[in-house]
Parts: sequence; structure tokens; C-alpha cells
Amino acid sequence: MILSFVTAGCDKDLLDAIPTDRLSENIFWKSQTDAELAVNALYNDLDGAEIFYLDALTDIAHVNQPFAVDAYIEQGTYDASSSRVYNTWNSAYKGIGAANYFLANVNRIEGSKNEALIARYIGEARVLRAYQYIKLAYLFGKVPLVKTPLTLQEGREVRQAELTEIYDFIDEELEQAAASLPNIYTGNDMGRITRWTALGLKARAALYAGRFAVAANAAKLIIDSHQFELYPSYATLFSYSAENNKEVLLDKQFLENIYTQNVFTQLAPYSQQNGQSTYVPTKALIDSYTTASGHLITDATSGYDLKNPYKNRDHRLYYSIFLDGDQLPNGAIFRPAPNSGTADAVGSTYIASTTGFNIKKYIDKKDFSNPSKSGLNIILLRYAEVLLTFAEAKIEIGQIDESVYAAINQVRNTRDDVKLPNVNTIGDKDQLRQLVRRERTVELAFEGLHLADIRRWKTAEKVVPGKVYGITYLNNKGETVIVEAASERRVFDPQKHYLWPIPQREMNLNSNLRQNPNW
Repeated sequence: MILSFVTAGCDKDLLDAIPTDRLSENIFWKSQTDAELAVNALYNDLDGAEIFYLDALTDIAHVNQPFAVDAYIEQGTYDASSSRVYNTWNSAYKGIGAANYFLANVNRIEGSKNEALIARYIGEARVLRAYQYIKLAYLFGKVPLVKTPLTLQEGREVRQAELTEIYDFIDEELEQAAASLPNIYTGNDMGRITRWTALGLKARAALYAGRFAVAANAAKLIIDSHQFELYPSYATLFSYSAENNKEVLLDKQFLENIYTQNVFTQLAPYSQQNGQSTYVPTKALIDSYTTASGHLITDATSGYDLKNPYKNRDHRLYYSIFLDGDQLPNGAIFRPAPNSGTADAVGSTYIASTTGFNIKKYIDKKDFSNPSKSGLNIILLRYAEVLLTFAEAKIEIGQIDESVYAAINQVRNTRDDVKLPNVNTIGDKDQLRQLVRRERTVELAFEGLHLADIRRWKTAEKVVPGKVYGITYLNNKGETVIVEAASERRVFDPQKHYLWPIPQREMNLNSNLRQNPNW
């Protein structure tokens, strides 16, 4: 037996054997098909259900269980050892590393190849890499700007780039990538990165960076292309029936029973297939929705009724959030009041929503029977955001004209089921700014964008701290009561919380990294 092992150990063919549990570089990067497989894999690193936790760290949503890792961020008790902080950093750099590896190797392909197609694949990879850097920049600020694959030693020696350098890189990458990408895809290529995806992300990044003229110009290119329009029904925009519609510029594509997500269980009320209510809406968000006539609920002439607070409101409220009296996917009626006696009553179980609200976006009845096998796509960039980015950017640079009002009004009343009055005559820049910010908040709620918004607006220190409130209901005495969702108070320290800390594990590995202020 010993002799046979020695003989086998000297067999060169065995030493050179190709592994059977993974693709080897010895046989990969040979054909154009290899390039397609490799670029396809990069899409796995896009955000999916991860977008929901971002909103839960703001004023519009809440981490439902106080012992969850995200709750410590809400409470301000997290630090550089937080698993959420590390996992977000690690996930982004995983995507960046995969894109870098693709870009460094795709030109190794041998034989005949379609040069235009390879250029398109390279454009897709560059956009997907830029997507990750946008997220890193607003969450962490100065981060390593890695553009090529690194050895282990090189990874221990990288330094952080200035934020301006990072945004310069994002802008240049997206501009160059856009030139090599098509306007539209059909068939099996639906969902791939287009020229408009690149320009939409360019507009988003420029808005985050405060480069408002760049943001407005990129958004205008999309608007003027007439390639996109708002989906006619906000109520069904986040359902199977609306997948791949003309409002979507970027989504993470899933396939039922094959490449799946489990948003239904994560967000649904407890009574629905043991829904987890992981993240739940807050009263602060509900109060941001105007009345159907477009008045703020604080306006004495709005007709708002404290005893019927959800009546006669902006219809996006009804399509985004489960409210008392709504029909649930199983046909039952949602009754979250503490005195309702239902499984969804506040306080009935630690899993039930502590605010009495639940997220309705992405809760499709089709997923009820098998929620863990959902194939529903998660939207990451859509035309409504582009319109509001254009309007906000133009306001900030003082170019308030008819195009600004037209963009805002498209979002407010183009859809058949969202009909708010036109805004035409607000001359005050600050009033118009506040209106656009409110439109972004309610239109894009639970789409993972609000944390970046309140950071760049520098409003987080005003809107986040304090108690979390929920539904308004009538108690058994007929008195109006507002649910107080948690005993823990939200904390936001403006001296440190506008940036997350650099993960301690990264600091331990690389002495060149510098921690963010006051961490």
C-alpha cells in the first residue's frame, strides 16, 4: 500500500489533474461563451433583499426585534466589530474583486470572437463594479479604490482613496461603459445592464456627491431618450405581473424555484406563513404621505381626521404598507391593533410588527404557498428615481423651470392609481426642495435609498433620534392611542454616525487603513 501511494505521488498526470468541483483556469477563458458565463456571475453580487435593512436604519422603518444586529445600529450601540458593517463591506468588495478578475482576464479569450460583444461584457462589468463603489462611498466615505486583482500581500497594503477620487472614478467608469452598452435587450438578455443603467447610476452617484449639474445632465439624457415611462399602476409595480416593465432600469433578476429570494417571509405579517416582520414601517413615514388633495396632514385645512388617520390619503400609502383593514395574501383581514386579538396584534408575539404596520411592496400573493422559492425581481433603479433626481439636481443649482415641475408631476399623477394635484407655482427654492425630498421618501420607500438621502441632506441627526411610533387606534375605552414601538430610543450622533466605521477585521489586516472620525 505504501509503495502504491509513492508511485501515485510521482505520477505527473495525477498532479496535473483538473479539479471536478470547480472550473479551472487551465480550461477556462478559452471561448466567448466563457466570457458570457463569467460576466453573468457578476450579477449575483447585486443587492437583493439587502436593500430593506438600509431603510430600517432611518426614520421611515424600524428593525422589529431589538436583539437583531441591525437594531444595534438603530440604537447607536454598534462599533467597528458589527457583523452588518463587515458583511456589507465584504459583500461590496467581493463584487469588486469578481469584476476586477473578469476585466483582467476577459481578453485572454482565444480564437474568433465578436469584439463588440466582448466590449459590451466589459461595459457590464464596469457598471457592476461602479454600483458597489457607490454604496461603499456613501456608507464608509474614504475606502480603498481597487481596480485590478490583488495578491494577498497587496491587499494588506492598499490605502484609502479620497472621496473625490472615488466619485471621479465612478463617473468616468459609468460614462465610458455607457458608450459600449446597448439601449435595450430582448429575450434571454432581459435584465442586463444597458446604456441607461450606466447613466442612471451616474446620475445617482453625482447626486450623492453633490455634483448636481452632472446629475441633472445624466438624468436628462435618460428622460430625452423616451426609452422609459412610469408603469401605469403603482399598486402592481412590485409584482410578478410588472416584471421587466419600461420603468425599470436595473433590477436583480430571480427565477422561481431555481434562483430565488425569500422577501415574502422576511417582510410579511406574522399571520402569513409565519412572516417575520423583520423590518417594519413607522408613523414618521405614514405621516409623510399627504392627503389625496395634496395637503400635508399637519395642515389645519387638509381634512385629516385623527380618528381615521389613513382615510383619504396619497394612494401610494395603500400600495406600500399593510394598514388596518387590508386584505392579506391568505384572504384574512389585517388587524394589528393591540386589542384586536389576532396573530398580528402589536404585542401578541415578539415577531408581530411592533409598529402595527407591515411592508406591502414585494408581497405577492403568488408567493404565499411557497415563499422561500420566490422568483420576484427586486428593483434597484427605476425611472421615477431618475425623474426625481433630475428635479432635485435642477433645484439645487437654481435652475427651477417647467422641466422641474414636469418631472415632479409625472411622479405625482401620471399613473392611473396615483393622482395628486399638479405642482406648478412654488417659487421658493426651499419649499420646492422639501417637496421633492418628500416625494423621494414616499415614492421610493423600502427601495434602499433613504439612508443615503438623509445622510447627504444632513437631516439624519434631526429625523432619526428618539422613540419609534406606530399605528393610531382606538382602545377599549374609545380613546385614540398611538403605539410606541420600542422602549429603546434611536440614537444618531452627528459626530460619527454619518459614516460607518471601517470594519475592525480590515483594520487588523491592513495597518495602512485609517478609521473614520470618532470611531
